[in-house]
Amino acid sequence: MRPAWQHYLTLNAFSLGLTTLTQTNGILFPLLIQQFVGEQDKGGYFGTLRLWSLMAALLAQSSAGMFSDRCASRWGRRRPFIVAGTLMGVVIIAAIGTLANRTGIEAYWLLFMLAIMLQIASNIAQGAQQGLIPDLVPEDQRGRVSGFKALFELPLPLLLVSIVIAPMLADWRVSQALLVVIAVLAGSMLITLLVREVPLAEAQPPVRWADIRRLTLMTALFTAAILGFGSVTKAIMKTMVITLEPAQQVVVLGVAAFLGMLGASLVGVWVSVRAGLGSGLKAHTAFTWWVVNRLTFLAAAFNLSTFAVYFLQARLGLVKEEAARPAAVLMLIIGVLILIFAAPAGWLSDVIGHKKMIAASGIIAGLGTLVVLLYPSLTWIYAGGILIGAAMGCFYAANWALGTRLAPRHEAARFLGISNLAGAGAGAIGAYIGGPIADFFTQSQPQAQGLGYIVLFAVLGMLFLTSTLTLVAIKD
Repeated sequence: MRPAWQHYLTLNAFSLGLTTLTQTNGILFPLLIQQFVGEQDKGGYFGTLRLWSLMAALLAQSSAGMFSDRCASRWGRRRPFIVAGTLMGVVIIAAIGTLANRTGIEAYWLLFMLAIMLQIASNIAQGAQQGLIPDLVPEDQRGRVSGFKALFELPLPLLLVSIVIAPMLADWRVSQALLVVIAVLAGSMLITLLVREVPLAEAQPPVRWADIRRLTLMTALFTAAILGFGSVTKAIMKTMVITLEPAQQVVVLGVAAFLGMLGASLVGVWVSVRAGLGSGLKAHTAFTWWVVNRLTFLAAAFNLSTFAVYFLQARLGLVKEEAARPAAVLMLIIGVLILIFAAPAGWLSDVIGHKKMIAASGIIAGLGTLVVLLYPSLTWIYAGGILIGAAMGCFYAANWALGTRLAPRHEAARFLGISNLAGAGAGAIGAYIGGPIADFFTQSQPQAQGLGYIVLFAVLGMLFLTSTLTLVAIKD
């Protein structure tokens, strides 16, 4: 039986609220941190916030998913968590709005705590919401319902943020912008509550605390890898480069940042998968390298958007809030290109092979990053965004298809869950390691503030190309 049209809406509407919140924070948080700590230290502080808030999100989402699987509420398994997470999120968003006119390091640490709390709240809701389609849609109809979800995850929220919210932030009308976010988040939650969940007929076994311990261990190991390689990179920055000429500093720190991000990706994935699979690791080497491939590509993609506001400010000489509009337009371009290319790329990858499509994605995204770096011009930056968006659409379709083939069929959920654990660190790696690199050039060469972000974006472009090289190790 084909799902009625309203089910396409109720099952997917909450994604609109979540992505609107995420995209708004992607513009607002860099501006707030810049206001709190100043120009010279903004990258490092932003990286620290990204690292810990993303690790909190990872644990919250996975744990909420497990608990909601066993929820016996008469309101259903998922809706109680969606409501609780949304209501907590609304309160935290309102609290963030009170920081708009504050300055100083104390305001930063308040934002740091609120950002972690917001990630926990929103991921409690999201972890449960992701179970609605598997719960309620027949297996042979999930593809079309999930395809409709893309509208709520990409173009609709990106249009809303770029047309409505970004201009408010550009004028520093933070309270108004956050009121729009709250309205969208609450409205999407209310639509989702129209989903007809059937309460569980039988009591479910309790959550296995061993699973939570395993998830916590993997998260801790991955965090330790990022912190370790970040510390090495910072040590190089503080010691070796002091006596170097500016041109040598660019080369040494660029190489150090690239090796730090690559090392955190490799070590973080291998120790995390080891914790998750134990003795089964050797039998699934191809799967582990697939996770590495996915992480290196996403680490570049996520952090291009993460530092878009700072890059536009430095590269184009924009004053603080002026970067909000072009950053939103750039994200919109990338999102629309992902939407356009994802479906045909999925079909084409089935024809020519998933690895070939993934390889092409890394190369095209690397070229797109080069175009972004060529000239200090919005036209060139948007042109590069077109290439990056097209590459990301192809990558999302082909990479996930390859992963589902490499994961053992009888344990697919377990293996893909492990891959999500590793992939969630993508946003943290570039921000935590790359942010201080950008700060170094701002501090040492104030006359060339854009240099740090040129180096950082060049490193991210190298990560795109490296993701293609990792395919050599993936043997079917």
